[in-house]
Amino acid sequence: MTEFTPFSSLFGGALIGLAAVLLMLFHGRIAGISGIISGIFPPWVNKDELGWRIAFVIGLVLAPVFYQTLTGQSIKHVVSNDLGIMISAGLIVGLGVGLGSGCTSGHGVCGIPRLSMRSIIATITFMSFGIMTVYIIRHVIGG
Repeated sequence: MTEFTPFSSLFGGALIGLAAVLLMLFHGRIAGISGIISGIFPPWVNKDELGWRIAFVIGLVLAPVFYQTLTGQSIKHVVSNDLGIMISAGLIVGLGVGLGSGCTSGHGVCGIPRLSMRSIIATITFMSFGIMTVYIIRHVIGG
């Protein structure tokens, strides 16, 4: 079972919210990770925005390393060893991002505070499917 970590979760959520606010304040952009990453690669690359996009992604990668160095605690994560599952999951997520016109961070972190009905519906949809997926994997399939 997943450990309940209210203080770490609250602190992490506050940092994500702060990053979203700062990105909007300084660049007028939504902190949607799928949009930020896609803007690094052709044909969507915009050379004027490339610097902050790369810095944002580097920050996402280095933040866990910084946390581990600062606290001395290892970061627990589980990734499947099954390549087929990983590829399928990536394709499903990519399809969802395309159909939903954005990702969880864009809709959930940035869209809901702006009272975007599209983001509210998208967030309810992906949270519902996430809950159902965890339930099926943990309680029906028994993973």
